[in-house]
Amino acid sequence: MREPLYKTRRVAPEAAGFNERCSRVNDFIVMTEACSNVYLIETPEGGILINSGMGFEAPVIHHNLKRFSNVPVKYLITTQGHVDHVGGVQYFRDQYPGLRYIATAENEEHQNYDARLQPFRGARSAFRFQDDFIQVFTKYAQAGYTDINAQDRPTPDITFEQRHEFSLGGLELVLLAVPGAETNDSLIVWLPQHDTIFTGNLFGCAFGHFPNLVTIRGDRYRDALTCAAAAQTVMDLKPQRLLYGHHEPIDGADIIKAELTAYRDAVVYVHDEVVKGMNAGKDLHTLQQEITLPPQCEVGQGYGKVSWGVRAIWENYAGWFKHESTTELYSVPQKSVHTELVRLAGAQQLIASAREKRDAGRLEEALHLLDIVLSAEPENAEAKLLSVQVHQTLLADAADFAHTGNFWLTGWLENQIKLLQGGETAPLSFK
Repeated sequence: MREPLYKTRRVAPEAAGFNERCSRVNDFIVMTEACSNVYLIETPEGGILINSGMGFEAPVIHHNLKRFSNVPVKYLITTQGHVDHVGGVQYFRDQYPGLRYIATAENEEHQNYDARLQPFRGARSAFRFQDDFIQVFTKYAQAGYTDINAQDRPTPDITFEQRHEFSLGGLELVLLAVPGAETNDSLIVWLPQHDTIFTGNLFGCAFGHFPNLVTIRGDRYRDALTCAAAAQTVMDLKPQRLLYGHHEPIDGADIIKAELTAYRDAVVYVHDEVVKGMNAGKDLHTLQQEITLPPQCEVGQGYGKVSWGVRAIWENYAGWFKHESTTELYSVPQKSVHTELVRLAGAQQLIASAREKRDAGRLEEALHLLDIVLSAEPENAEAKLLSVQVHQTLLADAADFAHTGNFWLTGWLENQIKLLQGGETAPLSFK
């Protein structure tokens, strides 16, 4: 009987640290963990680098890889166009003159999309990463690394539409363009002589978990059936070893097949249940509460969540208008009447009602009431304190959720507690 892999594996990514989490996978592959893993494939004629990390990490990644290999790098492949994959490309170009960068033909569109929204996403991502990066840069400074390398926005030397094959030093590589759970420019690297596959974040950050079909930091929707098809593409290759975007490799054809089958079936099941519910006239919130995974396709929810996936599928099909209120079609938000509600009902009465709901375990209802009070009276100390307590209860529940907690939800709740207690969150910038 299958024991889901997510119960024994890490979820959260970490930025690269000097001499940390870097190791040899086998006699020709070296791996260093970073915001997204970087792999060096060695051949007698030179090396192939898969991904380059964030710009600020690139010198640390290079240092770590050099502990294990001095092979000159000839090619650099990025498995997707996200900033934590492409940021270090120029740094490695500088280290290895003549290096050729390979990506899919969709890479330029994705980098343009990311760059277009950099200020927006920097502000929206800070709640999860700001404190972590402060610790990273403190460690870098302690190691004497203070002249931080810039973030790159590179142009590939070689692009392809669907498939690209080449060989180096007797090693055959097959690159396949496979849109997946994070970007439309994703690719996989297949080593047919070794039954080894590099998938990057094709299935999301954490392997064995439900994908983030939309991120709470702000991103465009990812299509559920596209995610399922990506899993099938990898399964059809029958890999014996899978090296993905974060943490240690997965070894064994049977466990890889079992995990990808569960992932594929989980995504398809949720998709089909949402469609069924939509056609039956059920509202979104009812479906979010009703749809759960059957035991045979249990996966973790440490990065994406089923309830979030339900909403993403619904809105990817039907858009933002829920047919619940005429006000959805106009620009004035509900919070515009919060001050009036507080005047009519009284802040103390609303807080008392919120406390009753908190005590009854109806935490989300309690937050709805407290949001009204704090919208009208942002410095109401009693409402703030009760909101902190509700967030702390939600955080304890989230941290214990399905063995792993959820990377994004726990980060959001922790940051909300910090803000309610008077802290600040500055936008991220890696220019």
